[in-house]
Amino acid sequence: MAKSKVVELIALQCSECKRRNYTTKKNKRNTQGKIELKKYCRFDRKHTVHKESKIK
Repeated sequence: MAKSKVVELIALQCSECKRRNYTTKKNKRNTQGKIELKKYCRFDRKHTVHKESKIK
């Protein structure tokens, strides 16, 4: 039987241009909700809110 992973790889998507600019790891046990971070978007050339999305 396969083990379910506790730490999963996620992408951070810009809320303005909708591009996936960053990838990071997330511990599912410690953080149940979706992550929202303020990061720099090089396409908009400013700091914007980046939300968690799945990696395809």
